[in-house]
Amino acid sequence: MQPGPRQYPADYPVPTQHVYLFATCLVDLFVPQAGLDSVRLLEREGLQVHYPRGQSCCGQPAYSSGNPEQARAVARAQLGLFGEPWPVIVPSGSCAGMMRHHWPALFEDDPVDGPRARELAGRVYELAEFLVCVMGCDFSAGAVAGQRDETVVLHTSCGARREMGTRGHGVALLDQLPGVTRVEHQRESECCGFGGTFSLKHPDISGAMVADKVASACATGCERLVSADCGCLLNIGHAAAQRGAPLPVEHMASFLWRRTGGAA
Repeated sequence: MQPGPRQYPADYPVPTQHVYLFATCLVDLFVPQAGLDSVRLLEREGLQVHYPRGQSCCGQPAYSSGNPEQARAVARAQLGLFGEPWPVIVPSGSCAGMMRHHWPALFEDDPVDGPRARELAGRVYELAEFLVCVMGCDFSAGAVAGQRDETVVLHTSCGARREMGTRGHGVALLDQLPGVTRVEHQRESECCGFGGTFSLKHPDISGAMVADKVASACATGCERLVSADCGCLLNIGHAAAQRGAPLPVEHMASFLWRRTGGAA
């Protein structure tokens, strides 16, 4: 599928032939289909996707738990894996936010790894952001014969919304899709309660937050919740299933791939 007309903000690059994928540990261990579909979307746009096998975690769990040394060790293990000056695409707004905004701070006083972290952070992009702002993707002609119409709600993680500012990119992609109606709900801007280790340390509060999120989404009559963050998807999806709520969840990459028929 060919991208539409391209208009770049000053800080967005012209597309290159090669990109890296940083798949995140949750994609790797729990939602591999989201990683595969991210690769397929990028390859369909004519890109060669490179996946460094040594990658693991962005270090966010340790960082948000107040353990900067452990976070630094995890992040340092990733710095040498993306040596070519290619964009690093992340199918998670929260992990992309960690890499773009917090890695430079973690290594601020390090004369060796500080410059490496800042250089790498400057070419980190959340998946939807990259598809919209760099590739100029236009899925409006992507109708697939036989697919029924769907009504969906979008969940944007706290990191994606507030650090990366990528809610608008997700909205733009969903609103392009023929046969897809996106509806908003009362608690869309609120945290789902996952928050990494927050859900482990404060399970009662986290449970109440996700219950509110599920109820608010279901009140719209939507058929599906779409998000670009697997932590939120796992939390919301499991909470909905436990409550018997009619709220299937799907990663943005998988939803886009499915709704546009896969191969161009």
